[in-house]
Amino acid sequence: MSDLKERACAVIDRLEPKLREVSREIYENPELKFEEFRASKLLAEELDGAGFEVKLGVAGLDTAISAEHPAKADGPTVAIIGEYDALPGLGHACGHNLIAAAGLGAALAVGAVKGELPGRLLFLGTPGEEGGGGKVIMVEAGLFDGVDAAMMFHPADHTVVDWGSLAISEVEIEFFGKAAHASGSPEKGVNALDAVIQTFNGMNALRQHIKDGARIHGIITDGGAKPNIVPEHAAANFYVRAKENAYRDELLEKLRRCAEGAALASGARLEFKLVGHSYKAMKPNRVLGGAFVENLRSVGWELNPPEPDGGMGSTDMGDVSQVVPSIHAYLQICDEGIAGHSREFAQASISERGQGAMLAAAKALAMTAIDVLSDPEMRERMWEEFRAS
Repeated sequence: MSDLKERACAVIDRLEPKLREVSREIYENPELKFEEFRASKLLAEELDGAGFEVKLGVAGLDTAISAEHPAKADGPTVAIIGEYDALPGLGHACGHNLIAAAGLGAALAVGAVKGELPGRLLFLGTPGEEGGGGKVIMVEAGLFDGVDAAMMFHPADHTVVDWGSLAISEVEIEFFGKAAHASGSPEKGVNALDAVIQTFNGMNALRQHIKDGARIHGIITDGGAKPNIVPEHAAANFYVRAKENAYRDELLEKLRRCAEGAALASGARLEFKLVGHSYKAMKPNRVLGGAFVENLRSVGWELNPPEPDGGMGSTDMGDVSQVVPSIHAYLQICDEGIAGHSREFAQASISERGQGAMLAAAKALAMTAIDVLSDPEMRERMWEEFRAS
C-alpha cells in the first residue's frame, strides 16, 4: 500500500495550487448554512472534472453533494466529508473553507488510484453544519447507508484525533404577558421579561449541580418594546450541551422546569420549543483514528492534544458517528488559545499555516481511506469497536 499512498500524496502535491485556490475562493465568498450555492457548485465542478459521478442537491438540500468515483467494485465504502458553510458576521471563522479543500484533495487523490482498490469511494458535501444539521438530514435520507468509514478534518488550535463533541439541542423560550403603562399602572401588567430573567436566574443556580463539561448558554432575543411599556412578550434562545445524549436530554428537562417556575411566579404563559439543530455526541472510532494518526505522522505532523478537561463544541458529525465508524480529526492552524468562531481564527483559516494544515489533512485522509479500502482486518476491528460501543 505504500506505493499507492505515495502516489496519492503526489497527486495532492500536484493539486496544491488548485486546492489553495478552492480554499481561498470559498473563504472570500462566505455563504451561510444552506445558502452555499457558490461553494457547492465549485466543489461539484472539480469532482465532475475528475470523473466522479456527481449529484448536487441530494437529500432535499440544494447545496448537498454526493459524488462517487466510477471505479466501483465489491468491498467497503469510504466517505470523505466536506463542509463549506460560514458564520454570520464572521465569515469562515470555523475554517470550513479548509475542510472543503482538504476533503476535495483527499477524494481526488484516492480517485487517482481507485482503479487498483476494491470497494467504493464517495465524497459527501454536507451543508449547514453551523446550526442547520445538514449531516443529520443526509443520515436520515440514507446517504450514509452502506458506508464503512466516514472521515473529515477540522481546523483547531491543537492537533488531536480522538477528541469527542458535545450533544446539543437548541431551545426557544417565549413568555406571553400583558402590556400596561410601566409607570402609570404597572399593577395591571404581566411582565414577560421578568419571566425570561427568572429563567436565566434559575438556570444559573443549576450550574453548580450539573456535570463538568455540560453547558447551558443563551441569549435574550426579545426583551420588550420600550421601558415605559410592561413587556407583553419576551423570548430567549438557549443551547443545551452534554457529553452524553441522555444527559443532554436530562438538562433540557431541567431548563424546562426553570422556565415553568418563572411562568408560575410571573403569571406569564410559557411556550418551550425545540428548534433549529439537535446534534448527537461524537463517537470517535479509535481504530480508524489510529490509522489516521500514523498517516499524519508520515507527513511530518505530531499530535498536540489540549488538556483533558478542555472544552468541546458540537457538530453534526456526531450523528454520522452514531451510524458508521467515523473520525473528526483536528489539525492546528494557529497558536494555542485562539478560539474558534473568532476573527483571529478567521484570519488563521486563510493563513499559510492554515493552508499547510489543509494539505497535510488531505494527505492523511487519502492514506487512511486507502487503508480502509485495502485492509479487511482493520475494517473488522473498526466495526467490532463500533458495535461494542
